[in-house]
Amino acid sequence: MTDLYAQRRAALAQALSQSGLHGAVFNPGPSMRYFFGRAFFLGERPILALVTAAGRSTCVAPAFEQEEIEALGLPRAFFYAEDPRTWVDAVAQALQWARLPAKARLGIEPVRLRALELRLLQEAAPQAAFPDITAQVMAARARKDAAEAAAMRVAVRIAEQAWEATLPFLRPGVTERQLAAELTVQLLRHGSEPELPFWPIVAFGPHSASPHAQPGEAPLRPETPVLFDWGARHQGYVSDMTRMVWFGRAPEAGFLQVVEVVQRAVAAGIAAARPGAPAGQVDQAARQVIDAAGYGPAFLHRTGHGLGLDVHEPPYLRGDNAEPLAPGMVFTVEPGVYLAGRWGVRIEDMVHLTPQGPEVWTSLPRAVRVVEG
Repeated sequence: MTDLYAQRRAALAQALSQSGLHGAVFNPGPSMRYFFGRAFFLGERPILALVTAAGRSTCVAPAFEQEEIEALGLPRAFFYAEDPRTWVDAVAQALQWARLPAKARLGIEPVRLRALELRLLQEAAPQAAFPDITAQVMAARARKDAAEAAAMRVAVRIAEQAWEATLPFLRPGVTERQLAAELTVQLLRHGSEPELPFWPIVAFGPHSASPHAQPGEAPLRPETPVLFDWGARHQGYVSDMTRMVWFGRAPEAGFLQVVEVVQRAVAAGIAAARPGAPAGQVDQAARQVIDAAGYGPAFLHRTGHGLGLDVHEPPYLRGDNAEPLAPGMVFTVEPGVYLAGRWGVRIEDMVHLTPQGPEVWTSLPRAVRVVEG
């Protein structure tokens, strides 16, 4: 294991100390991968990783994971047998080794840590407190280093190539679900890790007016708009993008008008993304374009979100978010207009913020792709 993860844990330890916390606890998920360098399966057996403010790190895991845990290069790890009655003892031993006080304050991520692991911690340390450290953890993860950025750019390339390979499968009668399945296959064929960021969204006609439409059994008919929202994963890091297709000969004028509005909203949002600018400024810039065109009530969600090891993470680009944008952040800009009973239009780009300003990673044209059936 390289020094990268030790450096990340050291920075976390400093942040914990400054916050008056004694340590932080993680179970398998993006943050454990970020600080320890491995992705473990979150199953019925608990796995816990601990970082203390004093800089001590350890793990609790089932005995059969010993080889994988030892590859992390930690000074000590604690293993338990199959008998669940041994779990709490292993957790107690780890906390004791870490030299934590009885009334330790151990930070957790409430959206990640399961009740199973929390109950083990509470039983092993009944006087401890478990405050939320999501903000500190995500502050560390928000700024991508060069290796993270490189992995994400590969994930963008994989996703774009997979989508291009999927378009020939558009034909009359194909269903949303079949196209989503084909896109999934193409993502894997082009190099995505099997754990995709999310199940691809493919929505025809009126179904595309639902922002998070689930692919169904609707058959594709000529002269129909199709919304694709998809992404890939590379070395744990994700991509996320949305494009519009018109299946038929000639997109209707009203549809193209809305597409043009959304294209301008994307451009305005990206232009507003500057180091030091509040995250909400991106949302406000994109929303102003859509409002001015008369579609304000049909823009149903925030303009974008950060992404990295998670497909949704800070910064969240909503109008009231004063969090300053910083170089190294990666986020989507994805305004949309959703007209119930007709169709929805969303165009989503991935943006990397540099000291000089926004760098757009998605290379697919924002124009509607016309596919004749």
